[in-house]
Amino acid sequence: MQKLAAALAAVLVLPGCVGPVLQSEVQPPELPARWAGGMGVGDAVTEGWWRSFGSAELDGLIAQAQRQSWDVAAAVARVHQARASARHAGAALLPEVTAELNAARQGRLDSHSDAAGNAFKAGLSASYELDFWGRNASARDAAQAALQASVHDRDTVRLTVTAAVASAWLGSQALQEREGIAQVNLATAQRLLQLVEARASLGAATAVELAQQRGLVAAQQRALALMRQQQAESLTALALLLGQAESLALAPAKLTLLNVPDIQQGEPAALLTRRPDIARAEASLAAAQANVQVARAAMLPRVTLSAQIGSGDDRLRSVFDNPLYTLAAGLAAPIFDAGRLAADRDLADARREELLAGYRQAIVQAFGDVQSALHTVAGTREQAQAQAQELAQARKALTLAEARYRAGGETLMSLLTTQQTLYQAQDLAVQLHQQRLLASVGLYKALGGGWEQAAAGTAIAAK
Repeated sequence: MQKLAAALAAVLVLPGCVGPVLQSEVQPPELPARWAGGMGVGDAVTEGWWRSFGSAELDGLIAQAQRQSWDVAAAVARVHQARASARHAGAALLPEVTAELNAARQGRLDSHSDAAGNAFKAGLSASYELDFWGRNASARDAAQAALQASVHDRDTVRLTVTAAVASAWLGSQALQEREGIAQVNLATAQRLLQLVEARASLGAATAVELAQQRGLVAAQQRALALMRQQQAESLTALALLLGQAESLALAPAKLTLLNVPDIQQGEPAALLTRRPDIARAEASLAAAQANVQVARAAMLPRVTLSAQIGSGDDRLRSVFDNPLYTLAAGLAAPIFDAGRLAADRDLADARREELLAGYRQAIVQAFGDVQSALHTVAGTREQAQAQAQELAQARKALTLAEARYRAGGETLMSLLTTQQTLYQAQDLAVQLHQQRLLASVGLYKALGGGWEQAAAGTAIAAK
């Protein structure tokens, strides 16, 4: 008993000799005080940011995706796994109690019957490891941090799916509107073809002019078929995002009537609490730091306390008549393991350094995402403003060219060029409006889509 007491005393004084523990404070990289080429004050980014486009159909599709997306479902399942792992890790901080009840019969195969008989045993045992070095507590903290990372990953998946649905819907609507423009221009080209054929029958148009107009009609028919193909593919991609295999049928909509939101980007430093992927990287780093503590504590002695009470008899009714108890304390310390525990510690340290680099990269990447989105929003807005004038002049030019061609004051080549210019301007107007809307989606996503770290932490604590 004196030796056991001495060993326990040595265990108690060892913590002062193991050196400082790893600190969890991590400084993020510095960010600029303001965005380059920022757009000024606008609408705040809220959780339902997609409603700012003013489409009830888009609102319904996103709600459906959040309910039915298999990517979201898998992310939710990973949260459940992490929550179970956290409960498992926390159980090591409490005593383990086991009840035991055994019944047996033995006998010999020869004639010695005195060896035969029944045996009944009952017992209750408890064991508890004293967590001197914080190994079990650190394992629990690592599991809790992994749970937080899993919740933030689920939020990241939801934001990604939401932005993908919005982008796919905008792309499908843009193709639908471009298809309508292509049909109108095809009808215009066919009408002009009838005019050229009439002039050719009178000898006022050459065979070359007739072939050129027929070629233009065929080219527009080809472009229309390509758009219909792309529209079908976009609907299939949108259906997959919604977690269904069958294609969708969207209501006709005019993309140019959708609102282009003016988004308030806030300060760069606010990204640290507005992006779930940054919160996930930070939580993963915290889990890695706790795992370093676990690996270091594994190199130190362990003290286990145990207690047991039990009894036995050859008759069941007398099994509890003579109970016995046992109290024990055990000390186990690693002496030689060929460097396995040291390698585990070095592995945990290296893993922490990797996740530290990933955490800082996530912050820098988030800043780059917002900055790129701001440039795209500003650039597409300026392009759309200039293109509006381009489209107005193209319409005016076609009206004049067609009138002059009817009067014989314009060549067919000039008329064909004017037709193509107007068609391209109309098609480009829809594409630029689509790009402006997609840029807004990208900026919403880059700003975190209304996600807040404080609210996410409250949700974790409530579950």
